[in-house]
Amino acid sequence: MISKNDKSYVDKPSFALQLEQISKRYPGTPPVNALSDVSISVDRGEFLGIIGPSGSGKSTLLHVIGTLTRPSVGTVLIDGIDTSDMSDRELSGIRSKKIGFIFQDFHLLSGFTVIENVENGLLYSGVPARERKERSVEILKRVGLSHRLEHHPNELSGGEQQRVAIARALVHNPAFVLADEPTGNVDSKTTDSLMELMTSLNNEGTTVILITHDLEVAKICSRELVLKDGYIETDSADFYEESNE
Repeated sequence: MISKNDKSYVDKPSFALQLEQISKRYPGTPPVNALSDVSISVDRGEFLGIIGPSGSGKSTLLHVIGTLTRPSVGTVLIDGIDTSDMSDRELSGIRSKKIGFIFQDFHLLSGFTVIENVENGLLYSGVPARERKERSVEILKRVGLSHRLEHHPNELSGGEQQRVAIARALVHNPAFVLADEPTGNVDSKTTDSLMELMTSLNNEGTTVILITHDLEVAKICSRELVLKDGYIETDSADFYEESNE
């Protein structure tokens, strides 16, 4: 195993994300073990779907991957960077530069236009205003919304709002996109359309980590990981490796 202190590893990371022996315990009587000894490596350009029933640890895993929650034990590496000893401010910087978040409820600002919502994804990155607009226009073209730039969220369908959220997640060219139930609030036809878009973006090189309860959505991902009671129950990558031995 390459040491996380090896400079060449940090400079030229092989993985977009690594979780090393992650556990998360919440105090109580008795304490709750939300995650137990979870290790995952996500290659650049991979499309990983994480599924599991309610109470399986999906939400906790989402927060750990997104550096929104610190693990009780273990190491989180984002784009080869060890986040273990980072301050809250440093973690905020990692999130703004390395992770593109997509939420079930879109989290768009109602008083802003489509292009302004996407530009907000670059607001704290030091990108000049003109470049923010140019990059936002380009990414909105990629998600099929070039005709909606000056519209407001309440003028869009649910699927269009989620496409804006996807554009906002991608505009700063993150190490990976972390999608939390991105099809949870749309109908089946819109779900199919959104998953076609996510697959297309992945085929273009975007690394996607998608958390879902929908088995049909998970099947579209190139790799499936099943959580149960805070443990990894199955990982399709393991079956692939075994079949090639």
